[in-house]
Amino acid sequence: MPRTFFCMLAYDGSRYGGWQIQPNSISIQQKLEDALRAIEGVRVKTVASGRTDAGVHAMGQVASFSLEQWRAPADRLVPAINRRLPEDIIVRSCKDTIPGFHALRDAVRKRYRYTILASPVSDPLRRHLQWHLPIPLQPHRMQEACRFLIGEKDFASFQKLGSPRRSTVRIVHDLTLQVLPAPDGKRLDIEIEANGFLYNMVRNIVGALVAIGTGRFPPEWMEQALHRRDRGAPAMTAPAHGLCLLQVDYPPEVFLADPLAPVP
Repeated sequence: MPRTFFCMLAYDGSRYGGWQIQPNSISIQQKLEDALRAIEGVRVKTVASGRTDAGVHAMGQVASFSLEQWRAPADRLVPAINRRLPEDIIVRSCKDTIPGFHALRDAVRKRYRYTILASPVSDPLRRHLQWHLPIPLQPHRMQEACRFLIGEKDFASFQKLGSPRRSTVRIVHDLTLQVLPAPDGKRLDIEIEANGFLYNMVRNIVGALVAIGTGRFPPEWMEQALHRRDRGAPAMTAPAHGLCLLQVDYPPEVFLADPLAPVP
């Protein structure tokens, strides 16, 4: 009988076309499935908690898959898979989970971080991990605008055009902006946690916050954009490379005690 696994991954998305397998670029999913094929002997289909775009990073992406041949404890899958992955993708943990577990459908919360470097000069060591803006920002204006997005709202104004969903209502549980010192400027870490996200929702929210932080719009404009319920809002989409998937939460009942784990 096949065992179903919960697998947590981290990756630098800089050189990949995103999570999903696609014909014209390398994907995270392809690399993971290639590694699992080498272990299982046949193709293993994986499902992720979300299809991160090209250039987006992750510290807590979750994938689910089933294996017929694996007989060792679940945690031994970690080194077995990592030996077959490139250095910019790693598996952080593997656990046994209930049959039918689905990394996307069973997720209850996700948390992302978007990083901005507001500085006259860029940071060459972190250029693929943050959005460099050589203009001053007013973080207090951005923090004030964040409050309009907390709670259950219709986020149609912040989804990508041409990507309709059955519902555009989401619950944002937390939205914070932290200002940190950085060489020659400031680093802004924007973290947002919700029960789900529309396509490009985080990057569009960040673009709107930047428009407010530059003084282009007042903080109250965020509420006006939200109520408009269309993507006609005149703010840019933040680039992908500043975005990182931090964490995905699931109900505790999806996890099983590893039947093959050694007894302490």
